[in-house]
Amino acid sequence: MKAMILAAGRGERMRPLSDTVPKPLLEAGGKPLIVHLIERLVHAGLTELIINHSHLGEKISAYLGDGDRFGASIVYSHETGGGLETGGGILKALPLIDSDPFVVVNGDIWTDFPFDRLPSRIEGSAHLVLIDNPAHHPKGDFSLRDGRVSDEDGPRLTFSGIGVYARALFAHCHPGKFPLAPLLREAMKHHRVSGEHYTGRWEDVGTPLRLEALDRELRKEPGSPAGR
Repeated sequence: MKAMILAAGRGERMRPLSDTVPKPLLEAGGKPLIVHLIERLVHAGLTELIINHSHLGEKISAYLGDGDRFGASIVYSHETGGGLETGGGILKALPLIDSDPFVVVNGDIWTDFPFDRLPSRIEGSAHLVLIDNPAHHPKGDFSLRDGRVSDEDGPRLTFSGIGVYARALFAHCHPGKFPLAPLLREAMKHHRVSGEHYTGRWEDVGTPLRLEALDRELRKEPGSPAGR
């Protein structure tokens, strides 16, 4: 499978840090957030990567290059006009993605999720990784019952930003700016979204305070670049 990292967001909540550095290149534990993700994807055998970018995107491509030094092959999907949101960004990048299904990961998370456990085949339109609701998102996003994700009432979990998608999910979409969530909710109505509950480490690095907290945590770990 190929994997796409979403890195086109402006990072408004991360300002003023993101005014001069694109959010995926902000560092925690001595290395950029996006490098943490790339290393975990490569470790799982997902070496063919597509990265979309918009705000300060040239800095992302200049830093990562073709991905060779990470053991990866990276191509880029540039978005103008401030980005296309998640759905529009994936649709624009589809010509660069020749696997079905394919993995998509938010570029502003840190996790120890083992990407090699993601399914290489899915029955339906999508497979989502859900996590326990963090303090900043206590109501969650979706319900998970018997391996199926729904938008129905009941106990909810939070979408981690890690998913596997079938190309058919975007079959009726038109180029432009649009979110992903409505596509997923429509697929859920037809019981076409599977899921899993991950209880390991996961952080939404969306604000300077969360970035600082993650940096402190990672610097304490033996073997981290910052702690050597």
